[in-house]
Amino acid sequence: MPGSEETVDDDALYVLTAVLLTPAQFPSVLGDDYPQACRSLALEPYAEGYGLVIGQDAEGARWTVVVDDVSLVAVAIASWDCGMEYDLSPDENSVVAALPGWPLELAVAAPGVPAPHDPVPEEGDRPPLTPPNTEEWGPAQRRMGADEVAQQWALWREQAGNGDTAGAAEDTDAADAAPGAAEDAGPADAAPGAAPEADGPQAAEADGPQVPGADAAKAPEAVAEADGSGDAGDGGEARLAEGLRRALREARAYAEAVPPPGRVRSAFAPGGARTIRADGPGWSMVARTDDMAFVLLDDEPCEVIPVERGPELEALLDVLEKVAVHPS
Repeated sequence: MPGSEETVDDDALYVLTAVLLTPAQFPSVLGDDYPQACRSLALEPYAEGYGLVIGQDAEGARWTVVVDDVSLVAVAIASWDCGMEYDLSPDENSVVAALPGWPLELAVAAPGVPAPHDPVPEEGDRPPLTPPNTEEWGPAQRRMGADEVAQQWALWREQAGNGDTAGAAEDTDAADAAPGAAEDAGPADAAPGAAPEADGPQAAEADGPQVPGADAAKAPEAVAEADGSGDAGDGGEARLAEGLRRALREARAYAEAVPPPGRVRSAFAPGGARTIRADGPGWSMVARTDDMAFVLLDDEPCEVIPVERGPELEALLDVLEKVAVHPS
């Protein structure tokens, strides 16, 4: 599977990028957890995971080649991250499946071949893979928004710090947590799971969705009690506060019922801390074990809700760190 060249080999796949599909690292746009992401590609969720090699054939058709040589794909991605060239050519024996289409949006194409298009289906072929719809706010864009917060933590944290954090959610107790007040949110244009831009077609970056006009959520004037009683301000604020409570309750419940692999992931962070990424039905959380958390909800388009650090948050992050999948 050579990279793009001027001469076209009829049997070649011209590699544009590659991503890992493992319990610890997968394109979150595909699902809330590893098994869900695998189901979107009709793959069995094997614990060892897969590598996805994405490219075009000599006719320009889009293909996603699934391989079980995860280490090879990881080395290629790491090389591209460092700006180095790497000829990703998996052995034929490592190929699990060749799937028509692309599961992610790519903004590049291989030179010397026709423009990207889905291959002409033959009888019995599965429909081509297509990227999840991220034009409107929903689960896919909510997860991609959380990816962006994790990738640009320092900028989002600065935005939260610039606001009146005394009004932010001071803790994560299900009955008392309230959304935080902060300045308008910062960066956008995340592309989780894609190889970074570099010279050569194999290092092309996936074109991920944005969090258009995202704002850090404003704190309601009053928060209803868990049973729904009390003055909760206007309906939008009450809905946001209850959505945050629900997300935190469900995250805490992972201590009692271990979630599917990849539903909670832990990655390295500066200063010996960990970055915790947790997802659930309708919500995503990004947190640092030595700092605060941010929550995004399906029901609150483009809102990034800061939750200040406190005893309850510390306890919750300790729980999530224990059940999280760690990179090998």
